[in-house]
Amino acid sequence: MNHYDLIVIGSGPAGRSAAIQAGKLGRRVVVLERAPRLGGVSAHTGTIPSKTLRETVLNLSGWRERSFYGRSYRARDDIGASDLKARLHMTIDHEVDVLEHQFNRNHVDTIQGEAHFVSKNEVEVKQPSGEVLTLTGDKFLIATGTRPYRPEYIPFNGKTILDGDEFLDMDDLPRSLVVVGAGVIGVEYATMFSALDIRVTLIEPRDSFLDFIDRQLIDEFTHQIRENGVDLRLGAAVESVEDRGSHIEVALDNGRHVRTEMLLFAAGRMGATDALNLQAAGLETDHRGRLKVARKTYQTDVPHIYAAGDVIGHPSLASTSLQQGRVAACHALDTPSLSESPWFPYGIYSVPEMSTCGMSEEEAQEREIPYEVGVARFRETSRGHIMGLEHGMLKMLVSLKTRRLLGVQIVGEGATELIHIAQAVLNLKGTVDYFVQNTFNYPTLAEAYKIAGLDAFNRMPIPEEFRKKPKAKAAKSDDKGAKDK
Repeated sequence: MNHYDLIVIGSGPAGRSAAIQAGKLGRRVVVLERAPRLGGVSAHTGTIPSKTLRETVLNLSGWRERSFYGRSYRARDDIGASDLKARLHMTIDHEVDVLEHQFNRNHVDTIQGEAHFVSKNEVEVKQPSGEVLTLTGDKFLIATGTRPYRPEYIPFNGKTILDGDEFLDMDDLPRSLVVVGAGVIGVEYATMFSALDIRVTLIEPRDSFLDFIDRQLIDEFTHQIRENGVDLRLGAAVESVEDRGSHIEVALDNGRHVRTEMLLFAAGRMGATDALNLQAAGLETDHRGRLKVARKTYQTDVPHIYAAGDVIGHPSLASTSLQQGRVAACHALDTPSLSESPWFPYGIYSVPEMSTCGMSEEEAQEREIPYEVGVARFRETSRGHIMGLEHGMLKMLVSLKTRRLLGVQIVGEGATELIHIAQAVLNLKGTVDYFVQNTFNYPTLAEAYKIAGLDAFNRMPIPEEFRKKPKAKAAKSDDKGAKDK
């Protein structure tokens, strides 16, 4: 009874999708989760909580209405940490309930406890009671995700100096916040708390941030967050952090000091693999605890052991992890499956949000692809006027040679929803002509695709099939032949 077709370690997006897929195939599958509740980092400290927090902040602060009623407008005057947590807990409870129902419906077994390999086909699970359970399996999927990187020079205390997983457990909202690390997590939290009119300083040791995003989009985003009150300090590394009781003193290597009530350290994450005893399974990790896999099958160096999700590194998105888990389970269980689409969207749930799919302008230049650019501002759309949007931009790259869409970048309200139009056109190898020919609902923000498409179309060479061709001269008819007919 302790032998399974597939043993999944971790119940985050990759683990859950793999287990459910295996269950639908009628295989015997078990999910091992060390936390008291299913869902992993994504459900409890990462994706779902941070996006719920963003929506709560925008609603309670009245952020979306300030262009109409002024910067001092608030939907609620006094907003505390308990207000933010109330909606957070309801959302997490619902997410876990749905996951448990999916596992039950698909006959997926679950065991709580910390797992480690004993051999290549055997794991031990130490349960909360102290009992150790031994399981064997034909195939394994490691989907343990990541944990925050915690360097020794940061004096974490769980109250005012926090990592990304602790941040949502704060008891009170600070009046000032320093965020170290301008990656996706740092940028999201920095801009959310700025929307609450909290003084936020965002520190990044490099001279740039979010380098996988188109630079024009980052320039637009940088202008907006600075206008919203975020003090962005690039090219400044943290030398020391001191907890002085009344405040936290942050010293930078450029000689400047920052005083703050709270500090969030969000500079990187590590693969959560240190407790798995991977050596017993014949596996090794890189310096950040991540596993190497074959990207089409998600097999590790040990063929019957797979890995998916954040534990394998880039792109480290919940959306791609869900897809990776499904593909890995199908391959592990010898079941044909559709391959993954080449283009997938990135979503950054900052304020304002950003989303991209396809090439950036820098990537097109690096590949030496001749291209044209089309740009639409949300304020150019009627829907933008209705919503009171003063900012927001959609940028489109189009190949001059084939007219195919190369990439779309969006910053502004609804960016993470709008990007899926671009994703569909990219994966179907569509051209700029699609946006010019087709009608979009009016008024909608999706009209920005039409505006950007026309912007690019009007600067591109006219397609040969659009050029007027001279009419062929009619042949002279034979009167006699015509009469005979």
